[in-house]
Amino acid sequence: MFDTMTITKAGAAVCGSLLLFLFGNWAADSLYATASESHGEHAEEGEDHGPTQGYVIASLESSSEGGAAEEAGPTFEEVFATADAGAGERVYNKCQSCHKLDGSNGTGPHLDGVVGRAVASVEGFGYSDAMAAHGGDWTPEALDAFLENPRGNTPGTKMTFSGLKDVEDRANLIAFLQTQ
Repeated sequence: MFDTMTITKAGAAVCGSLLLFLFGNWAADSLYATASESHGEHAEEGEDHGPTQGYVIASLESSSEGGAAEEAGPTFEEVFATADAGAGERVYNKCQSCHKLDGSNGTGPHLDGVVGRAVASVEGFGYSDAMAAHGGDWTPEALDAFLENPRGNTPGTKMTFSGLKDVEDRANLIAFLQTQ
């Protein structure tokens, strides 16, 4: 059996450890104030919370008038003109868990012949109401907008994919899908 003194020592060790962590947390909070504690959204106007800790990093602004256009990069049309279908096949690997290229539907509708096809037109596939109401055709430009942010482009779509942020990946994928 256990000796009561051993149980008491074990309990005291646990309490002592918790007390040590509590004091350590208190000391750290007093040394390092975070923005939410000192200058949060709910701070009363006129309250003095002391000095702000941290550094302000100035951003460099372009002095030329075309600075914003230069940072935006090439347009989809420019990238699509030189798209690589072979690279698009590698990007398609992200799609193949839900979409097939053999004419059969998976979690998503099949993608063979998708470029130029009417939106939500695959027979036998249960589209969301949002996708069924989308209308139009899957032009390269429409596919680009959808693939960049599916839920932002068509709120309510069942497609849970977060999108392809890189314009080259989207252009290459669409070039690959054109060959199917």
